[in-house]
Parts: sequence; C-alpha cells; structure tokens
Amino acid sequence: MLKPKIVIPQQFIHEHPIAHGEAFGVLCWNTQKLTETAKFQHALARILADYPCLFLLLQEAKLSARESWLLPHWSYAVAPNMQTRRFTYGVITASQYAFTEAQARLSRKREGLFATHKSYMLSYHALAEGGALLVVNVHAINFVRTQQFSQEIALIKEEILGHQGPLIVAGDFNVWSRQRRLRLLQFCRSIGLRQAIMVDPHHIKTYRQHPLDFIFYRDLSLQETSAIDTSTVSDHNPLYARFTL
Repeated sequence: MLKPKIVIPQQFIHEHPIAHGEAFGVLCWNTQKLTETAKFQHALARILADYPCLFLLLQEAKLSARESWLLPHWSYAVAPNMQTRRFTYGVITASQYAFTEAQARLSRKREGLFATHKSYMLSYHALAEGGALLVVNVHAINFVRTQQFSQEIALIKEEILGHQGPLIVAGDFNVWSRQRRLRLLQFCRSIGLRQAIMVDPHHIKTYRQHPLDFIFYRDLSLQETSAIDTSTVSDHNPLYARFTL
C-alpha cells in the first residue's frame, strides 16, 4: 500500500566539509506531516534564528510533488515511506555541509494498522581531515511486535557497524514500552552511542510516560541541548543538540 516507486527527491548544492573543532547544530523533529503549512514554516524559521543549525533531521515530513523543498538553500535528501501522485512522505535529512552519499531505506516489515513501511536515511558528510560523519535519521516502525521492532533496529545496526568515525543517530524511535526502550538502549551500547540528554525533558513527546524522540552520538563533543516547546505546531517538539568535532 502506497509503497514508494518514483525517484527519491534530493538536492546537493554544498561542498563545504566539516573542519576539526567546528561547531554545528542538529535539529530533530517529527513534523506530523505539517511541513507545507505556513504555521510550521514560520515556527521553523523562528527556531533556526534562535538555534543555529547545520543539520535538519525531519520525520513524518510531507512534500508536494509540484512545489520545491521549503528550504531551497539547503542540501537535502528524502527517504520516502509513502508516495501518492500529489505528495511524498518520509524522513528528510537537510544540511549546509556537503553530502558525499545519501542512502534511503525502507523497513522490511509493514506496520500492522496501515500496512505501510517506515523509512530511514543514512547520509555521509565529508570531514576536512578525511573520513566522514555518518548521520542516521530514523522514524522507527510502530504497530508491530517487540521482536519485529528489534529486527528492524538490528538492520540499522548492520548498516552502520563498519563506519569508523563520528556518528549521529536521531529521530522518532517509537519506544513506547519498557521492552522497546530496552532494545533501543542495547542497540546504542553495542555501537558506542551516547544519548544527548535534554536539559528540559518535559518538552519531549512521550507515550505511556516513555519518551519517543532521541539524539544519540559518538566521537563528538556535546556542547548544548534543548527540547523546544512548539506544542501548537506538531504533536512532537523538536530536539536540538550542538556538537563540536
């Protein structure tokens, strides 16, 4: 049902690599399919003015087939999980650093309620001194058994195990149970990821008292975090983290 079949939207216009010691912000946000609304776009502009970012990791984004990406001066790649004649839905990774590669992925399982896949994006961004930062933008599968959720997380692990260097894994992980949260933490420990703890966690979207959105990292220095209150826009609030390489 609605499985993506057309060319994946992308635009690569930046050539700037990430320099050692350079600081950069990361904004992670489940947008609840509101990316084309004026309210969302005004909110995003205000957030970017207050929280300078060089990476945007959006989940549950909606793009019109007839309109250009809402931030035309960014490089970006989309990993669709659904496409219709009019719209593309999925995760978007946008950056003002160079992309060296972008790989869109679909979950193998379909969600039980709607029979649709979830998607995630692996993007590689050049480092000035060689190598690459790998950014993994995840909207994890929902409405399946914990074992199936674990299998999908294991597939992501297989994709990134061989990466040597800095790593960011972020998104909406749909860990609304103790069992799912445990499987996610096991995944993080197995590849050396640390959680970027938000200083104001009460703004993080929760379900059954379990937070759903996270930013994890490896081989980076965490400088600042914030969960930003935008409750009138989406049912999730964006997470912000600032790192240095």
